[in-house]
Amino acid sequence: MEATVTAILDHVLAQPARLGPGWLLSIDGPAGGGKTTLAAAVHEAARAVLQRVRVLHMDDVYEGWGGLGSAPQRLRNDVLEPLSFGRPGFYRRWDWAVDDWAELHAVQPSDLLILEGVGSGSPELRDHRSTLVFVTAPDELRLARGLARDGEAARDNWTAWMADETRHFKACGTECEADFRVNELGRLLGPT
Repeated sequence: MEATVTAILDHVLAQPARLGPGWLLSIDGPAGGGKTTLAAAVHEAARAVLQRVRVLHMDDVYEGWGGLGSAPQRLRNDVLEPLSFGRPGFYRRWDWAVDDWAELHAVQPSDLLILEGVGSGSPELRDHRSTLVFVTAPDELRLARGLARDGEAARDNWTAWMADETRHFKACGTECEADFRVNELGRLLGPT
């Protein structure tokens, strides 16, 4: 995965800063593909060359299992727009255990904001984004990973979510727009 992380970080830093004085890296792709692992690896590598690096997980801004559609625009309005002017952005975290909104979080301006999760590559966020990575994995593996994390009781939610994200990616053309495609092992794939 080291070569993948290096390639992504080099690409980000070669682009114009489009989120105020900093860069926005979006790591998108279907749930259970390995986006969080890749985001953590990029975060660690970026901290060696940049002072202020932050990861924001889309899971924190969805309004539950049906929240994919509204999350990108809310994120743009409440987080990215203020950051683009050098001001803090804010989001209210979704508490999956109680199925309701929880505490408010501030997002301070940073050198690099890594936005990780389904919908992070949405067209609404394009103007602020420097680099888009699309992580993919076989459906069976993704579902197995999701159920291992969330339990068998979440199967119906997972299958509905997988259908929602498939429609979302098709409508947005996210994978075709990506600067990089990465598999579930963190390896770069060929062009789309």
